[in-house]
Formats: sequence, C-alpha cells, structure tokens
Amino acid sequence: MRKSLLPLLVAMLVVPGTVGADDQDRALQAVERGEIMPLAEILAIVDERFGGRVIEIELDRDDGLYVYEMELVSAQGRLYEVYVDAASGRIIELEAEDDSYDDDYEDYEDYEDDRD
Repeated sequence: MRKSLLPLLVAMLVVPGTVGADDQDRALQAVERGEIMPLAEILAIVDERFGGRVIEIELDRDDGLYVYEMELVSAQGRLYEVYVDAASGRIIELEAEDDSYDDDYEDYEDYEDDRD
C-alpha cells in the first residue's frame, strides 16, 4: 500500500500549492481505498492530452463521482479548466476560461479514453 501512495505524494510536491490540504487528505484516503487513481497518473494523462502547465487542482465529489478540476495554462498562454474522472482518468470536459471554448469530451472520438 505504501508504494502506491508514493506517486500521489511526489505529484503533490511537483505541483506545489495547487492542491488544498483538505483535498490532499481526501485524495490520499480515496487512493488508499482504491476509489481513485494517484494524482501523478492523472497529471500524466492531462499532460499527454494537453501539455501546458497545471496551476490549480481541486478534488470534488459530484453525484458519487470523484472529479479532479484542474486549471491549466496552455503553451499558447490560454487558461483552461479540465475536468477528469479521478477513478478512470477519463477527460470529462474542457472549458476555456473566456467561455469561447466548451467541449464535452464524450462527444469526440479523437479524445475517447481507450483504457476502458
């Protein structure tokens, strides 16, 4: 069990100040229970899909589903919110902060998660 927590703790150190203490505790407990993936794995998925830099992360539970809400600055300097299913790593939604872009990832074959 201790080995599976290491990626979560490393990711929290790599992205300093982006995850609140309450979120850290809830995330750690959920990882220990096997309810969500470690944050390091989620960040790797987001990086692979979008690149850029994650500047803020929140862990919410909506209708029984854990969702990471991440603010991301793209390489072009645009600010996005990325919503990720914390249990599967599936990208749920991508929103531009200026509301000029709103994408429900389930509608686009190019972005379907092939890990299911």
